[in-house]
Amino acid sequence: MKALRLFIPGLLIAAAVLAAGELSSAVLDDASAPVHTPPPVRHITIEANGDLLIHSPVYHRALENGGGTKYSFDEMLSRVKPIVKSADLAICHVETPMTPAKPPSGYPIFNAPSTLATAILNTGWNACDTSSNHTLDQGQSGLDETLAELDRNGIAHTGSWASAADAAKPLILNTQGVRVAWLAYTEMTNGIPLPNPWSVKLASAPVILADARKARELGAQVVIVNLHAGEEYQHEPSAFQLDLAQKLTASADITAVVGQHVHVVQPIRWIHGKAVVFGEGNLLSNQTVNCCPEASQDGYMALLHITVDGTSARTTRVDYIPVWVRHPDFVVLPIQKAIRNGWAPVDELRASWARTTGVVGSSPTVRPL
Repeated sequence: MKALRLFIPGLLIAAAVLAAGELSSAVLDDASAPVHTPPPVRHITIEANGDLLIHSPVYHRALENGGGTKYSFDEMLSRVKPIVKSADLAICHVETPMTPAKPPSGYPIFNAPSTLATAILNTGWNACDTSSNHTLDQGQSGLDETLAELDRNGIAHTGSWASAADAAKPLILNTQGVRVAWLAYTEMTNGIPLPNPWSVKLASAPVILADARKARELGAQVVIVNLHAGEEYQHEPSAFQLDLAQKLTASADITAVVGQHVHVVQPIRWIHGKAVVFGEGNLLSNQTVNCCPEASQDGYMALLHITVDGTSARTTRVDYIPVWVRHPDFVVLPIQKAIRNGWAPVDELRASWARTTGVVGSSPTVRPL
């Protein structure tokens, strides 16, 4: 009996040790199990703007700014530089080729000095789209040289391409841990035939929707479409613009649509719950009431505020900053800041502000700044 009494406590101890081991193993198993942590919700701001349209008076002034030995556009863009720098991602629109092999030229067959690319870099744009009715003004060789100038300055680009392989790859940029695709198209090329099917993409819903789907498959969380389209000098979007906006915003793959081309501002609207910036007007050009509508001296810089939750993204608000091109030095002025600092005649600035805000409007989700 004594031996039995000794055996039973031993058995109990062994059982306790075994149970503890099982418990410890279970705890270890639980600890080693993967823990699913949802991705953080991120908020980003994307800046988009109107045409960099380098008419001959603009580049003549740039030569003067460069002391007569080089073309310098930096001063013209210096007042909007803080706006560009404030965004998480800033995309410019290069309207014209810049081909160093040929002399500069203005309307109707453009060729900007290649130092425009340096000014783009210095102003702070991360990337540019090059899809416009003037993309092919200098042919495929001019297109290739334009892209080479952007490459030399470390500026990403989309909207025209030097090869079929390049055209097949959507531009996807990373900012604040968010992958943003920027897709760019033009309605027309001023009757100039495409040198190659891939040189520039003409805007059509099937092409754009297929590209947006591909961008998503490659990991883009945000897809922005830039359209160079519309009827010149018309504030109201054209039937082509409206139809395309309806089709694009109906796609779950597309986050927002922006655009330019008509040289005056167009409204910002919400279609299928998505922001459509129909037209930002001109950013830098020679257009004034002397050649064109008074409103061709106006433009705005759009700031898209986007919330990203995993693969889901939505634009929550669009702020826009009306700008006006001062003459004869072609300095682009943010209007409210220009009024505060006395950078131009107040009556002209206020008139420009009234024109732009009268077209674009103001609401809790579309705010002029």
